[in-house]
Parts: sequence; C-alpha cells; structure tokens
Amino acid sequence: MPIPPVAPKRPHVLKIHGDARTDNYYWLRDRENPEVIAYLESENQYSQEMLTPLTGLRESLYQDMRQYIPEGQTSAPSRHGDFYYYWRLLPGQQYRTYCRKRASTRTALDSVPEEIILDVNSLADDRHYLDVSVVKISPDNSRLLYLENRDGTDRYTLHVKDLASGQRTEVPIPDVFIFDSAEWDATGHYIYYLTVDALQRPYRLFRRHIPSGQEDLLYEERDPAFELEITASRSKTFLFLTARTKTCSEVWYLPADNPQASLTLFQERRPNIRYSLEHWQDQFLILTNQGAEHFQLLAVDSHHPDPDGQKPLLPYNPAQSWEGVLPFKKSLVIYGRENGLSQVWLYRDNGLERVEWEEPLYTVAPGGNLAYDTDELLVNYESMITPRTYWSIHLVSGDKTRIGGDDIGHYDPGKYEQRQLWARASDGTPIPISIVAKRTTFHSGPAPLILRGYGSYGRSSEPTFDPSRLALLNRGVAYAIAHVRGGSEMGYGWYLDGKLKNKRHTFTDFIAAAAYLMESGYTTPQLLAAQGRSAGGLLLGAVINMRPDLFQAAAPGVPFVDVVTTMLDATIPLTAQEWDEWGNPANEEDYVYMKSYSPYDNVQSQPYPHLYVTAGLNDPRVGYFEPAKWVAKLRELKVGDNPVLFKIHMGSGHFGSSGRWARYWEQAEEYAFLLDKLGVRQ
Repeated sequence: MPIPPVAPKRPHVLKIHGDARTDNYYWLRDRENPEVIAYLESENQYSQEMLTPLTGLRESLYQDMRQYIPEGQTSAPSRHGDFYYYWRLLPGQQYRTYCRKRASTRTALDSVPEEIILDVNSLADDRHYLDVSVVKISPDNSRLLYLENRDGTDRYTLHVKDLASGQRTEVPIPDVFIFDSAEWDATGHYIYYLTVDALQRPYRLFRRHIPSGQEDLLYEERDPAFELEITASRSKTFLFLTARTKTCSEVWYLPADNPQASLTLFQERRPNIRYSLEHWQDQFLILTNQGAEHFQLLAVDSHHPDPDGQKPLLPYNPAQSWEGVLPFKKSLVIYGRENGLSQVWLYRDNGLERVEWEEPLYTVAPGGNLAYDTDELLVNYESMITPRTYWSIHLVSGDKTRIGGDDIGHYDPGKYEQRQLWARASDGTPIPISIVAKRTTFHSGPAPLILRGYGSYGRSSEPTFDPSRLALLNRGVAYAIAHVRGGSEMGYGWYLDGKLKNKRHTFTDFIAAAAYLMESGYTTPQLLAAQGRSAGGLLLGAVINMRPDLFQAAAPGVPFVDVVTTMLDATIPLTAQEWDEWGNPANEEDYVYMKSYSPYDNVQSQPYPHLYVTAGLNDPRVGYFEPAKWVAKLRELKVGDNPVLFKIHMGSGHFGSSGRWARYWEQAEEYAFLLDKLGVRQ
C-alpha cells in the first residue's frame, strides 16, 4: 500500500480577539517555495498510485459516458440583424465552434451556407489550458470580440476579429475580467471593457476606439469590497455599469449611440439594497429588493430617470422570486423561481402568465435571445430525465415550438424516474431534494447514492440532465441534489437564511437531507457518498466534521475550507468581496461564528469518510493551499485507515481541465473512486 505524503509541521500562530490559532501548515501558502511544489507533486504521485487499481473502472465509466454524451451538439440559432448565430461541437472536438448563417427566417436556415466566425479548437494547444468565456458580435455584424485565457486565472485577453478578412484587428487587451466585462457601443466603433487589479477584481472601465486605438479610463472602483460589471440594454440604447457586492449595488448608465457621453449615476449604493436596470419602451425597469425580499419590478421614465419617481410595474408577489428581466420591443419576459423551481413568465395585460411544462420537476431559463424586435422567445428546458431541449415561444400567442436539443443516443427516458422529496431541517424547515435513478433502483431497497450540495451566494442547484450521470444510474446508483439554504431554490429569502450568522443552516440542511434519504429507505451510511465543489466543498468539509458517520466517501472539489484565515487576509483574491457572504472575522462576533464551522479549524481526532480532494494551482477563487493544508491536517488527526487523496492540477485554476473530453476523463476518475468505496466495482 502506498504511503501518503507527510507535510512537515511548522507552527505559525495567528492571534486576534485574544484567541490564538496554531496553523502547522501555513507554510504551504508559498507557491514560490520549491519545497511546496515538490510536496504538491508528491501528493499527485500518491494519488496516482492509489488510483491505479481503479484504472479499469475509470475506463469503463468513461466509455459509458462517451456512449451517452452527444458527439455533436448545436445551440439554438438566434437572430441578430441579417444573421442567425449559434455554436456547435463536432465529433471528437474539445471546444466550441461559433458560426452564423445569413437568413431572413428560421425555416430558411437549412438551405443557406454556414460561416465559421470563431473555431476555438484552432486556438487550442493540447498541452495547456484554454477557455473562451465571452463571444459578442458587433451591432453591424462585421466584428467579433472574444475573451481567452490560458492559465486558469480570471485574467483574460480581449481580441477583436474582423469577420470579412478573418484577421484580428486589435492589439490584444490583457487583464480583462472573465465575464460581464466587455460590450460594444451602438456604432460598433468602440468597445467598453473591465480590467482587473492585482487581486483579480474587476475595478476599471475603459473605452477604446477600434480604428484609432485611442483609449480612455471612464471609471475606477476604489472600494475593495465592490466589483464592476458592464452590460448593454436589450434595446442596445444604453450601456449599464454596475458596482456590486453580494448585498448591494449601484448602477450608472450612458447612451450607447454616444460614446463620448459621460456616465450618469441612477441611484447611489445603499446597504442591503440590490437593484439592476433594463430599458423598455422609454422606461428604465428596476428590479430591486427594496421593500420586497424576493424582488419587485419598478419603472421610471428613461428620459427623466428620477429614482424618486419609480412606480411598481407589477404588484409584489412574495410567492415568486424574480431574478431577471428580458425586454423585447413589444413584449416583456420575467424569469425567476416559484414552488422551488425555475420559471419564465410572459407579461400580458398588466399581469404575468407563467409558461407551463408537463414535468413536475424541471429547469428552464431564457436562451440566447439576441434579437430585440422579434416575437420569438428562445428558452432552454431540461430535467433530470429530459435532455436539454430548445423551445421557441411566441410572445403573443404563447405557443411553444421545439426547435432543437441534445440527441442522446441509446437513451430511453422511460427506464428512469425523477422525484422531488422533502426533508425536514433541524428547525422544522422543509428542505427540497431532487433525486433520479433507474425505476428498478427505486424499487430494490437501499441503493448506492451520491448526494450533491452547494448552498452559497444565492446560486441554485438545478435539477438538470447530465448524460455522463447515466453511467452511474445504469450501475444501480441513485443521484440526488440537496437544495440547502444559502442557494435561492426557494427564493431570495432562502439565500439570506443560509449566509452570515445563518450559515450553519447550510450544513444542517444537508445533514437532514442525508438522514431523510436513509430513514426513507433510499440508502444507508455505507452506501452514501457526497459531492460538492468550491463553496460546496466547504459544505462537505463542515458536514464531515459534524457527522462523518453519515457518509462512506466524499469528493470535495476545490474546497473553500480555511474560512477564517482566508477572510482575515485581504491580500488574497476575492476576500474583501466575500465579507458580506461569510462575515468579516476582524469583527469578534463574526470571528467566533465562522471559527465554529470552518472545516480546517474543526478537524478532529475521529474517523472520516474516504476522501477525494482536488485543487488548481492557479485558482484565484480558492487558493490551492486551503485544501493542501486541510488534507495535511486530516491525515495528522483522523482515526482509521480511510485514505485521503489530494489531486492538484498544476496548470489550471478553479474549473479544472478546459477541454470537454479531458473534463469527462477527470470526472470518470472521481466517480470511480466514489463507486469503489460504495462497493460498485464494475
């Protein structure tokens, strides 16, 4: 049996509020230290040796995944001017190819030639990471801007491509943020973009004139707790610059057809008030939580946008949580959540009409709606048993037409079943669980089960279709999602009830979900594994400290496990922006509460599940050293022989490998580890 690496203990005392914490592995933070790199490489070597016996299972899982993952995929074409734009993946390709066709109607697309505007595969080097995060067409369809990154950080390079010549026309612009960071003006001669500071926070807005290269700094956000995003209104009439934290926001606007105009502040930032702007029919639409926990929609004259003149466009409905507004020239769409599920509503006769679906459990969201003057709403729909499907909804009649989707070969949805379950939290709150398995699995007694959770930042864990998951279901494994507080599955209040001083609800909800699945006969502790990434890794870390007996195995991916130390260090990327999510431990009350659940600070001398932990050396969101230190401390204190594996990707960041087949190969390894520990070895 391979011997795991042992990190030397070098005590480093951290003192605050009269409390001293000794961190024996603090030294692992120094990635410039050759000893640190050597230690990380020894962890990879140990993991490789431990996983070698699972090579056959991993290969079998991967081949089964490949059987169900569409070799080719195409997005729903969306009209922009005289063209329809879409992306596709060809068999064997790792990355998307972006295309367009010149056509006047959707029905004419099959009879016109395709033009490739960006083939990401041609940019790739198989030895290195590559991500293209933003692709946007100019208003006149003549140019394309896109962002690319090759090291896994949030520092992207902006390129502009002339579509007539196929050549890049702009000197590459470095240090642009990963997303919501680049827009065209209405003339197509200017681009607006956001650059990052030393901590990879988007903080400066620039405007560049493409023909001349002249560049102007328009705004700099000096508060380290705020970050910027730049968006265009759906009407292309305005550009909006938003400064935001997790709890408040502030929006400036400028006319998109007058790039020399100055930014105008709509309404100043106020504690715990979030709002966003859109433009529709000579009005600014304001989606805000002011006076409405689950957000309300206000309107004001866009020619004289006095914030004091905002009036409700619709009555506030606390049963609905509105997350976004999608204006069209003659219509309006709102999307959000109701009854624990994502929803889309059409605005009609001064009221809302919900778009209905046949399945009781599903995920629905607006698609790539590029056109403003159209009667067509594009929607993406899927469930845990229905592959991703593209729908066109007529904005006047409400009629739905299926226009495409993923073709999953050899897949019979009738063999599988999805259910919505409800656990009961320790405080009595009902906690939704989405679960899927083969029909025969549901009727054969306790089964191997993987339970996933996240529960932070208001991000909902949706009941979506994952073709690679079929490799698990076909082996008699059930897969479930615990929709714990800290997400927004049950509305914005669900988020508020799982953050700051309510953060422990996230962990106890997950424990309640696991216990319910056992009490209801779905699984047992010996057959239960847990999955979670990033803040979901924090969830797993806290839960296995509290109730390690509930799980046979766990796979915390890029886990945020050293909460207190990271939140005390403002030199780490994202720390200042995270204080309104977790609290600021510089305040003693916050410090005590955060320390009470921080996984690294609460490792105990007790048995732990089998663990498969991952990290990325270039990760700006969760420093590699957090899981590295956590693994070392677990090995030092845990009781029993259950292994702790630590795999660190030495050339990427938060999201692992960039190519789709490389990601599935990594996923197959994680599944092989979990299934092996659950006794599923074929």
